[in-house]
Amino acid sequence: MNHLKKKNSFPYRDLLFKALIFVATVTVIVYFLPRDSKFNYQFDIDKPWKYGQLIATFDFPIYKDDALVKREQDSLLASFQPYFQLNKEVEKEALTRLKDNYQSDLRSILPSTDYVRYIERKLKEIYGAGIISTEDDQKLHKDSTEAIKKIADKEAKSQPISDIFTVKEAYEQLLSGDTVHFDRDVLRQCALNEYISPNLTYDEARTQAAKEDILNNYSWSNGAVVSGQKIIDRGEIVSAETYRILESLRKESIKRSDSLGKERLMLGGQILFVSIFILCFMLYLDLFRKDYYERKGSLSLLFILIVFYSVVTALMMKHSLFNVYILPYAMLPIIIRVFLDSRTAFLTLVITILICSITLRFPHEFILTQLAAGLVAIFSLRELSQRSQLFKTAILVILTYAAVYFAFELITENDLSKLNVRMYTYFVINGILLLFTYPLLFLLEKTFGFTSNVTLVELSNINNDLLRRMSETVPGTFQHSMQVANLAAEAAIRIGAKSQLVRTGALYHDIGKMENPAFFTENQSGGVNPHKNLNYEQSAQVVIDHVTDGLKLAEKHNLPKVIKDFITTHHGRGKTKFFYISWKNEHPGEEPNEEEFTYPGPNPFSKETAILMMADAVEAASRSLPEYTEESISNLVDKIIDSQMEDGYFKECPITFKDIATVKAVFKEKLKIMYHTRISYPELKK
Repeated sequence: MNHLKKKNSFPYRDLLFKALIFVATVTVIVYFLPRDSKFNYQFDIDKPWKYGQLIATFDFPIYKDDALVKREQDSLLASFQPYFQLNKEVEKEALTRLKDNYQSDLRSILPSTDYVRYIERKLKEIYGAGIISTEDDQKLHKDSTEAIKKIADKEAKSQPISDIFTVKEAYEQLLSGDTVHFDRDVLRQCALNEYISPNLTYDEARTQAAKEDILNNYSWSNGAVVSGQKIIDRGEIVSAETYRILESLRKESIKRSDSLGKERLMLGGQILFVSIFILCFMLYLDLFRKDYYERKGSLSLLFILIVFYSVVTALMMKHSLFNVYILPYAMLPIIIRVFLDSRTAFLTLVITILICSITLRFPHEFILTQLAAGLVAIFSLRELSQRSQLFKTAILVILTYAAVYFAFELITENDLSKLNVRMYTYFVINGILLLFTYPLLFLLEKTFGFTSNVTLVELSNINNDLLRRMSETVPGTFQHSMQVANLAAEAAIRIGAKSQLVRTGALYHDIGKMENPAFFTENQSGGVNPHKNLNYEQSAQVVIDHVTDGLKLAEKHNLPKVIKDFITTHHGRGKTKFFYISWKNEHPGEEPNEEEFTYPGPNPFSKETAILMMADAVEAASRSLPEYTEESISNLVDKIIDSQMEDGYFKECPITFKDIATVKAVFKEKLKIMYHTRISYPELKK
């Protein structure tokens, strides 16, 4: 009864899990979508107006464009004079210090009192003109300021900056003010820099207020539109002047609208829009790729990619960071194609592009260009195993972008002189960024537990440590594995399975035999058979152990899970038939302990593992044929694979009778070629 309740709870648990994924995905995407109650018409200069006739429903000013506003404001501020406060206390302190020092030290240095009177007179002149700090002087020159407003006794007077001193200039003026009557060397001994300090201080508050006063009197508009005036009609080209009017209407609409109410409506529309497409995507997975719900890595990758591209696009449009065509959307289907499958890659791209399009001004051309580029990326990169393939794909994607966009321009512009050359630069940048897919695949592979073709190609290199050791330790098994790899890969190609996966799995499926090489006939030499010293149960256990030993080696060398699957399933839940049948023949009427002669399994659960089981059994059995004729090879293949089917080894994998028939035909064809007898060469007669 409890078991029945547990079984019935699974649908609710699955439904809750899917609901959480749905809500989380929609929430994150919608949260980042822009909702600033913008004027909802989409338009651009020199593009046709695709809506109905637009008539002004209220009076509004025609605002100047941003570039003109900046130029005019810069022109107004060019003659602006910042405010500086004159501090007379600095001068008084300097003169007092001079008198005190004269009484104590300077009297012995200076030859006459004329020197001190000269210094006092010059200091009054310099402080009267004003001394500013070096930082303020640099800022004035940087802003090309010609004069300042000097505030003294609550009165502001304009003064050219050429008449103002810095500390350094004031010091030079004291030394060189009257070189005819006063010796510079004598003056230099007086430490004149002690009497020079800035007495003009920048008045930021008054300066900012004066700037704002100027800008407040600036006219932001240039003309006006009255209520009832026609602005534009369907099909008319948006000129520069009309564009300014539409932008002005956009600004006024935002000011006049109930922003809170409008934002709520927009939020509701965005939730509905995103929900529809995410629901469609989840229905596709439920109908055609239900296994992805069980593989959390695959499911996470799909939804993370959709959310990532949707959020990045929304942020780019919201903050006007970069042109959206720089973002390599074709990377999304490439990643999914490499790790999962083509159909899911294309549908994920479609869903993502449609969601991203609601943030754009021209969604129509964006959707078509991105879908075309994504399709080209999928078709051109069916199996990524070399970096050069990605480079070729990047070039094809750039050309696709350029071709589709060029077609749009020809349709809408009808004038080659108006082509937007900058867009083609964005396409090139997009293609360059697409090349970063290669290192990104490695990170995603480790993060989500996938195994890419690039990794499989690297693992199938017979010069790597494990395979090289295998060729030296168990040469017979190594040759068997190579032959199995060739058979299985060819069969996989014919039935549309993953050939590189099968080839790599075949190379590693028997690595466990390295632990006890002499117990396997292909590695025995000199007629020595260690099984003669063991009973049938012990011999069976040694042979069965090559599966568990293989798993331990795979763990030690960090082989991916997909390769371990080939190690565990290549015998499935089959029996060591030689020892099993031999035991039964010696013990008639008795039943053996079945588990002692049975491999741990499991049985194959994919097309690829099923192909390997068939190829392994057929290749091993073919070595014991007394003669290699077309009939004997054909009978052997049929007998072994039919026996595996009768034992139910393929019940849990998605392989069809048609696939099995094709695999049989491939094996027969390949074995005939492998065991084809050579012609004997004639001896030369003497």
